[in-house]
Amino acid sequence: MRTALLVLLTVLFVSGSLAAQDNIRTIPFDTISGGFRAIPIAVDQMTAAAGAVTPDDSALMRAVTGVIQYDLDFYADFELIPVDSFFVQTYELTELNVMSWGRLGADYVVFLECQFPGPNMLVNWRLVDTRSRREISDGRFDYHRQFWRLLAHDIANQIVQVMTGDPGIFRTKIVYVKKIGQAKELFLADFDGANERQLTDNGSLNVSPAFAPDLEHIYFTSYMDGPPQLYRVDVISGVIEQVAEYPGSITAPSVSPDGKKIACVLSKDGNHEIYVLDLQGRIIKRVTRHPAIESSPTWSPDGRYIAYSSDRTGSPQIYVSDADGIDTRRLTFVGGYNDSPVWSRRGDRITFVSRTPRGRFDLASIDTSGYDYRVMTQLGTNENPHFSPDGKHIVFSSTRLSSGDIFTMDVSGRNQRRLTREGNISNPAWGPIPKR
Repeated sequence: MRTALLVLLTVLFVSGSLAAQDNIRTIPFDTISGGFRAIPIAVDQMTAAAGAVTPDDSALMRAVTGVIQYDLDFYADFELIPVDSFFVQTYELTELNVMSWGRLGADYVVFLECQFPGPNMLVNWRLVDTRSRREISDGRFDYHRQFWRLLAHDIANQIVQVMTGDPGIFRTKIVYVKKIGQAKELFLADFDGANERQLTDNGSLNVSPAFAPDLEHIYFTSYMDGPPQLYRVDVISGVIEQVAEYPGSITAPSVSPDGKKIACVLSKDGNHEIYVLDLQGRIIKRVTRHPAIESSPTWSPDGRYIAYSSDRTGSPQIYVSDADGIDTRRLTFVGGYNDSPVWSRRGDRITFVSRTPRGRFDLASIDTSGYDYRVMTQLGTNENPHFSPDGKHIVFSSTRLSSGDIFTMDVSGRNQRRLTREGNISNPAWGPIPKR
């Protein structure tokens, strides 16, 4: 029943227009794995299979094509090849074929063909290798036309699956905090910023949202009843319930990969320490025991380790402990101030906030062995990193163009894009891939 409701939730919010996006900056270095080359891919404009189409149908075809193009251009593995108007005019082309797209630089091209049976939109897609001119894969979707964005995302997801073997992320959601007057409320949107809706409306400070792996709940810290305590909101109904209450504060919740535990920071004994709670808010274990301030826990993908920030050496640095807190090691030695770690879903790297030589806060990344420190941002103050469920993208907040907005980038720092445009927005977290 819950899975069906989650699908319904996705459907109910697919009718908004695609949020405007900017490609802000490209950071000129290879991806983390090294030797990376984005796959040049093109998406040909959708055509009608047969019969006359109305102006509204034509506009819908262009809109679906645009969303697929945006999705594939966003994805870390691909580089979208656009139409070259000079090329088209020079050769007096009325349409582009496989050879034409190959000359424009695309290794692969997606062709789209549409019909409009009754209220539905039926789209056939084909993925073709421009070098061999061989069809790699194809597919077919038949949705009610009001769900055109969902149709476009599912086509892009299938293409990602075919090309990379990984599930596509284009149905995922992002939660973030927006300041409204003196309050801070939680908002939920599609990965590309479309279909935003408000989750909390209590006029208090609601911060540090964290998705449960099943997408049913988002855990967060709120001051709605006084000192900051731990709450969760039902993603579908919007119902909020308190999970835990302890003396002092409960902050920075992080749900374990299996969805059964919550790492967070408690100050109940007078000092900020990392604890692990069950889903009813009961303490399972205390992870840290140190007079310093510990904060920002994040789980390894296998749930065996927790990374966190501690100022036990004088300034915040990143540490890693096993989930029982027995074996602890310092991870970062470069940078005088390193905080807010988040563990990659692929398990190989940790991204965090680092004060760089320019004196501002940037996002940096380091291998879990403690080597290969890399700075990934160069504009404004950058905070609150969080990985996409495939581990190939990062969402974060930045002041580069406002008082604070949400941005995304590839895991290497390339392809940085602005997601929101209102200012006073922070604390993003990227949700899991919905179950179909």
